[in-house]
Amino acid sequence: MSAAKRAIPLRHVIAVFAGNGLEFYDFLTFSYFSDYIGRVFFPSDDRMVSWLASLATFGVGFLMRPVGAFVIGRMGDRIGRKPAMLLSFSLMGLGIVGMCLTPSYARIGFAAPVLVVLFRLLQGFALGGEVGPTTAFMAEAAPPERRGFYISMQYATQDCATLVAGLIGLALSQTLNETQLQDWGWRAAMLIGAAIVPFGLWLRSSLPETLHAAGEARAVPLEIANAQVPRANARPYLRVAVLGILMLTAGTIGNYTISYMTTYSRMVLHMSTAVSFGITIINGAFSILSEVASGLWSDRFGRKPVMMIPGVLLLLLIFPGFWLIEHFRSTAVLYGAETVMVLFAGVSSVPVIVGITESLPPSIRSGSVAMIYALAISIFGGSTQFIITALIRWTGNPLAPAWYWSGALVIALIAMALFKESAPVKLGQRD
Repeated sequence: MSAAKRAIPLRHVIAVFAGNGLEFYDFLTFSYFSDYIGRVFFPSDDRMVSWLASLATFGVGFLMRPVGAFVIGRMGDRIGRKPAMLLSFSLMGLGIVGMCLTPSYARIGFAAPVLVVLFRLLQGFALGGEVGPTTAFMAEAAPPERRGFYISMQYATQDCATLVAGLIGLALSQTLNETQLQDWGWRAAMLIGAAIVPFGLWLRSSLPETLHAAGEARAVPLEIANAQVPRANARPYLRVAVLGILMLTAGTIGNYTISYMTTYSRMVLHMSTAVSFGITIINGAFSILSEVASGLWSDRFGRKPVMMIPGVLLLLLIFPGFWLIEHFRSTAVLYGAETVMVLFAGVSSVPVIVGITESLPPSIRSGSVAMIYALAISIFGGSTQFIITALIRWTGNPLAPAWYWSGALVIALIAMALFKESAPVKLGQRD
């Protein structure tokens, strides 16, 4: 079997995507415990005000994502994917540990929220530079006919972290009382995630470099991103960037709306903490299954059919799903509707990042993927939960999340229709 067809070692897959897992574990743990974190660092007589301040802090980290994408993503194109991945992972771990060890507002006053915001900015910088190098590495290392499957690990490992975060959150909510969760429970949950940083760095230090091999015959070039497309002609890449941002925006809003359901079930539906953490287990488990299946299907049937057909079905199901959840307010309906939305969202999302990556040349792949992803997630990832919370409060309509998500998905489906097919199986059929 040739080097191009050889499977990627499992330790390399784990090394590449450990950062993605840690990213989502930390960010979602912050989201799940945002109510408690708000009381610790932003105390107020109005619980909603503390909660909104916490969500704003959650979102401020996204402001640095484009900066990190520009610096670390371009570093991945200039000196290599491996050093860029090592740098982003190190900074990520530093930001998580620093925030966990920051004393409360009651102990150090105004310095507490300032430090928390600074650590969130550091995390945002690191995470902005994480996606580009890791996705570029996997695209260049994977066999062409399996590229969708391997890049699907980008999302599947994130949702594996979602599952772990949900299990840990559920365990803590069952064993600790409200005071303990506020005082130290959320810190313990985050530090558990930070514990993988040394292991992840050790694994990443053993990775090969794919940057300079990307254009060589012994590596795996991307069919539509080779020397046949002149580098000086930026127009095709601008089209990829704009359509990519529009598609990733809907996916980002969808992902953060889905993760918001843990808080939504507690604050809006007034369900128990145990029920809300059960949602994270559903989200993680069914997202992993749908995303891995999506990667395999996109390798077989092409990127566009696998992103568009589930996307249309999801659009038709979002509002009925939220209406059922709000109307019945039962655990069974909540879990059932959530499962259906998670499955369709997971299948539709994977071909987007795969198609974007395949459509860019190796010399700008890391930085471009990083910037496209960072712009979408920095604007809408950090703001989604805050906007949804504000819309619910201002309008008094608990279905506000459904309208917000549906609007974004309509725009994304138009972008998907305009996006060019990039799967090797489809390109081969055209020849």
